[in-house]
Amino acid sequence: MNEHIPSPAMVRRVACIGTGVIGGGWVAHFLARGYRVTAWDPAPDFEAKLRRLVDAAWPALAELGLAAGASGQNLVIAATLEDAVADAEFVQESAPEDLALKRDLLARIDAATPVGVVISSSTSGYGMTEMQVDCPTPQRLVVGHPFNPPYLIPLVEVVGGERTEQWAVAWASEFFEVAGKSVITMQREVPGFIANRLQEAIWREALHMVANGEATPAQIDASITEGPGLRWPLLGPCLTFHLAGGEGGMAHMLDHFGPSLKSPWTRLAAPELTDELRDAMIKGCEEAAGGRSIAELVAERDRAVIAVMRAIDGVRNGKP
Repeated sequence: MNEHIPSPAMVRRVACIGTGVIGGGWVAHFLARGYRVTAWDPAPDFEAKLRRLVDAAWPALAELGLAAGASGQNLVIAATLEDAVADAEFVQESAPEDLALKRDLLARIDAATPVGVVISSSTSGYGMTEMQVDCPTPQRLVVGHPFNPPYLIPLVEVVGGERTEQWAVAWASEFFEVAGKSVITMQREVPGFIANRLQEAIWREALHMVANGEATPAQIDASITEGPGLRWPLLGPCLTFHLAGGEGGMAHMLDHFGPSLKSPWTRLAAPELTDELRDAMIKGCEEAAGGRSIAELVAERDRAVIAVMRAIDGVRNGKP
């Protein structure tokens, strides 16, 4: 690691390479957090589209709360990729999902970016191991996988490749947290990362049900928005099932409902509920609960569900 590269909290200059829906969302997010953002995209008309995207996102960002000094005036348009990254202290690449394109672009970014500066890719499915193969200094490249729109959805998943050094993963995770994101630092690469795999599981089962005449798209959407989706904003699926076990928590839930894993409730093959998996789920939920009792979690869940329901009702009915 280059000792002259600032700590994540001291970064002021960010480069965004690729300014489509995802890349433009990153630009808007970084501007709202007070960074100077230099952007480049190979499309000849990218500047006009990017500024329209930032303008459209700004009211939502203002409602969320702008950082001191945040302004659309901090956007700099670069003539070339090399100009964009010349003085960058962090680089976010957001090119289309084309492996050959990603490999070539990341190699160009790596060659032009100051030594030691971390380079992050917005890829939705490729692993950094397969993207960094042509990079001269692959040790500083990580995946920083956002969710659309990046200026509004807080989650970013961070993971390195086989040639990435751990300091780069730790630096990127800290930087994203400083920049106002909710960060998951993954232990290892997995195709699609975490959230996309979960989304894809629901999506594939939904397509099966529609194809077989078992449910309509409207019914599928309502099954989430009027059901488990109301609980997930606070607890997520694991702690939701932790509460399904009552006072016995996840241990009781697994012992009671574990056999249902063999039931044909999904086209996905269920893993074997081994003692190791059972113990990992119980321990993980205890850690996620952070010392809160089942009763405390239930009370938090109920308050959150009510708040979400009221907020959604306000949006649907045009209430402030």
